[in-house]
Amino acid sequence: MRLGPVLPLIAAAGLAALTLTGSAATPDKAVHHGSFRWSEPQDWFGGFSGLEVSDDGRTFTALTDRGLIVRGAFVRKAGRIAGVRDTAMTPLRDPKGRVPKPFDRDSEGLAIRADGRLFVSFEGFHRVWVYLSDAAAAWIPRHPDFKGMQGNSSLEALAVDAAGRLYTIPERSGKLTRPFPVYRYAGRKWSIPFTLPRRGGFLPVGADFGPDGRLYLLEREFTGFGFRSRVRAFSLLEDRVSGEETLFTTFTRQHDNLEGIAVWRDDAGRIRLTMVSDDNFRRIQRTEFVEYALLP
Repeated sequence: MRLGPVLPLIAAAGLAALTLTGSAATPDKAVHHGSFRWSEPQDWFGGFSGLEVSDDGRTFTALTDRGLIVRGAFVRKAGRIAGVRDTAMTPLRDPKGRVPKPFDRDSEGLAIRADGRLFVSFEGFHRVWVYLSDAAAAWIPRHPDFKGMQGNSSLEALAVDAAGRLYTIPERSGKLTRPFPVYRYAGRKWSIPFTLPRRGGFLPVGADFGPDGRLYLLEREFTGFGFRSRVRAFSLLEDRVSGEETLFTTFTRQHDNLEGIAVWRDDAGRIRLTMVSDDNFRRIQRTEFVEYALLP
């Protein structure tokens, strides 16, 4: 989701005191492991909305909301991200191998299956495409609900479980008291096996399944002065969800507009949450990688 006309409010109200609004992080669940501000001189750089990280935490695949896939490697020092190298950009293509028109390339969610298949969810024209290669997309049938979803607030979060099933979650559920529906595609059609409860003003923007099998949900709240972020984790047993756990909740402007999340296990055996921010192509924002580590 792009937050265009409201973002100048951040600069206008950019007082230091505003960084202290909101709830503090919960150190008993996850701790901030480090942040790295990322920049590239190319015109395409920015607007990152999806992220996948390799099992060893060394390489990444990122998605921009202008229909670009960016691949690269992390430079790490003492386990923390200290740089980015070997970046390469590839534009997403439609089923006919063409670059889509701007309205059709508002890409938001990214998931990569174990066999290398790459899935991308889109706003504007709400849909999910799958890529066997960078040359052309293939259609995944749409659920009837997709057609009526709110513009600029639809299929933000995308994830693949260990069985290869695809999950997507819209940014808005339609009502403040209505849980977020979770759509699952198991190779034939979409179903809604369960919902996730709404808590406060946070909205889903990214998701991933961790090596522990849990579903990790990255959520964002825009306060009018900046962004807050939260990550919740859920245990799944087929069509039942349980064990909801809030891992951290940030202050306003503690980080930028975190939208993409990848979950992996480091050499010490800890679960890492690596996230990337969407700068909305605005100078007052920043692109950053942010990492948290779950405590034992």
